[in-house]
Amino acid sequence: MKRILFLIIRLLYRIPGWLLKIRSYNKHIDETTFEERFDFGQKMIRKINSKSRVRIHSFGQENLPAEQGYLIAPNHQGLFDALILFETHDKPFKAIVKKELMSVFVLGNVLKMLQFEAMDRENLRASMKVIKKATQEMSEGRNYVIFPEGTRCRQQNQMLEFKGGTFKTVIDAKKPIVPVALIDCYKVFDNNTIAPVDAQIHYLKPIFYDEYKDMNSTEIAHYVQECIEKCKYSVFFLSFVIPLICCSFYHIL
Repeated sequence: MKRILFLIIRLLYRIPGWLLKIRSYNKHIDETTFEERFDFGQKMIRKINSKSRVRIHSFGQENLPAEQGYLIAPNHQGLFDALILFETHDKPFKAIVKKELMSVFVLGNVLKMLQFEAMDRENLRASMKVIKKATQEMSEGRNYVIFPEGTRCRQQNQMLEFKGGTFKTVIDAKKPIVPVALIDCYKVFDNNTIAPVDAQIHYLKPIFYDEYKDMNSTEIAHYVQECIEKCKYSVFFLSFVIPLICCSFYHIL
């Protein structure tokens, strides 16, 4: 909460203009392109990030497929997940979000401007309609972000089990899956402080259709989660274990 208030104070002079622009886009949404609205949203979010006292460490952008139309599948740690994706993923993308977010003050208007798809998990027919639309758009070259856990994990860098249904869109579209490891993103807003923090995002090697076509959705979910877990363990090993070993040897010598 402290960092959110800190950001509001630092960006107070910009917020009214942003809100007016978002309102204008939503009022005349058919008169603008998705790319134009995404570009505005991305610039706005990057400005927010620049004032947030968060050091963003991004890895693996070279792994993103050259051909557009792929699924970005990150683990979910909290609100900053979306901000770090906008910061580091230059190409436009849409996302499937839970319906409740569309009613959140300001955030709902931003999601509407970006035409993110709202999923009502209690309405099967409506959910299938969203999946069908996302599949069609992905087939036509639109990138999508879907969090396979379905909700955020509140246990720091741990993960909830990935859900197979997440991958229904990409299976039907026969498009690549890009696993994404988010590390320490929970610290940005969960820690009640405005002290500088570090957050990491790792774009892992894409999984192409030929690699997963013989798997069912549950197997794909487990495989994607395993890729992210391996990345997290590697980061932990390089960041903590090796320095600890080196430090121990230094004291012994």
